[in-house]
Order: sequence, then C-alpha cells, then structure tokens
Amino acid sequence: MLRMVTAALAALALATAAQAAPQDRYAQNGTVKIHYAVDGKGPLVILLHGFPDYWGTWKPLMAELNKAGYRTAALDLRGYNLSDKPAGVEAYAMPNLIGDVAAVVAAEGQKDAVVVGHDWGAAIAWQVAMNRPDLVRRLVILSVPHPAGFAREMATNAEQQKNSQYARNFQQPGFEKNLTAEGLAGWQKDPAERGPYLEALKRSDFAAMLNYYRANYPRGAGAQTAAPAAMATALKVRAPTLVIHGMKDTALNAAGHSGTWDHVEADTTLAMFPQAGHFVQWEAREQVNRTVVDWLKARP
Repeated sequence: MLRMVTAALAALALATAAQAAPQDRYAQNGTVKIHYAVDGKGPLVILLHGFPDYWGTWKPLMAELNKAGYRTAALDLRGYNLSDKPAGVEAYAMPNLIGDVAAVVAAEGQKDAVVVGHDWGAAIAWQVAMNRPDLVRRLVILSVPHPAGFAREMATNAEQQKNSQYARNFQQPGFEKNLTAEGLAGWQKDPAERGPYLEALKRSDFAAMLNYYRANYPRGAGAQTAAPAAMATALKVRAPTLVIHGMKDTALNAAGHSGTWDHVEADTTLAMFPQAGHFVQWEAREQVNRTVVDWLKARP
C-alpha cells in the first residue's frame, strides 16, 4: 500500500509540474528591461511575437517544445505587456531590437539559441540571423518574407502594396489614438485566451507598437520603395531555416517567400498552410507545432 501511495504522489507531482505556469524572467539591454517567460529544460528556444500580441501567443508551441526536450523563452517585445516601453521612434529601431534578443540569450547563460518569430518577431529574427549569426543555431520564421523578398514585393507587386496600406496608416503620427485593447485583441478567438490578451494589451503602449512600423517598415511606393538603412542588408542567413506561412494571410503575400533560398546558405524549408491566415500559430496550431518540433528534431 505504501508503495502505491508513493507512486501516486510521484505521479501527481509530475502532473503538477507539467501544468505549472512558465516563470517570469527579465533581461537588461542598456536601460531597457525585457520581460520573458521561460519553461522547460534543454536547448534554448527564443520566441518572438508580433503585432498586436504578447508572449502568450506561444503557449501552445511552448508546451510541445518543452515536451520535446527544449527550454523555451518567450519575450514580451519592448513596448508590450511587462517589458519596458521607452519613448520615441528611435528606441524601436532594429539594432535595439536585435540587442533585446541578445540580452535574453545572455540572461539565460547561453551563447546561441533556436530563434522563432512571427510578424514583427519574424522581422527581428531575420535580422538577428543576418547580423548576429553567432546567436542563431536554427531559425524558424512565421509569415514574414526575407527582407529582400518583401522589398521586391513592395516595389513590384500591386496587391502587396494595397495590403500594406494598414502599415502606411500606422506610420502616421498620432494614429495610435485610433487603437483600443478590445479592437487589437479581436483576432484571438480562443475564449480561454481572450482575457489574458486584453490584460496584456492594456498594459502595452500603443504608440510603441506603431513605432516598429515608423522605425523599420519600408516607405514610399512601387520603384520608390525604400527600407530603413538598418533593414537594408545583403548578409546571408547561415543557420538552417524553416519558413511557415498561412496562405490566407491578407497582410503578407505568400509570393514574398519566393527566392528565400537565395538568401540562406543552409538548408531551407518552406511550409504553406492553405486554410490559415496571418496568425498561423493559432489558426493551424497543431500543424505548426508538429512541423516545428519535427523539423528541429531532424536538426539536433
């Protein structure tokens, strides 16, 4: 009987540990404090969300990666939720965002990591891989084309130019006055997650969110399109790269991913999900989780 009770308690302890919430941690990049949530043990995976989001967008993928033997660290990007919200457009220029990722890797006592990003998180992930290749062991991109592919589409693809009008609006001074937490959280249809999303977005700075677009999004139209200097790099990605895209994405055309392999020196995998839109990590949750975990297992 004692043996049975001991076994039952051990099983309960394991189950409780498995259900424990990720732990809050902080990393310092100069004067800016970056919040991130960590869980699991093993090789480090850095997860970067986009607009309008917070670290919790990665909960389903974190759970699968933890089970697969990885330690996950999901950031609140600067300006969002529990991270610092420095004032001014320049605070959100790409070199600062790259530095935030480097700070978290260092805070975890690691030299490199698997880097996963969606939306602005993906744009940052591309730049980290190109400008700090020492930090990136494997690269996983959701939705956002390589900067060269996106620049090509912005210059030549009328549909992408039309789809980017929202970003042009975001670049206008004061546009953040049009935003509300309720409106920004509208894409999240999971009733269990909507409450946490609203709370996270209420803690966020709407001007900071739009400063990502003001500091880094291409300006102009057609042949006159120009990317900020910090985004215009010809460096190639050295790490094996997985790109995932929801074909119903109305912000970023799938055509932007064409030629991605020309900008990556390692093996490059593209996975397209026809029934998913921009928030592919939720709209094709099981497929994305399985694809990421299986891809990483094949590249230890």
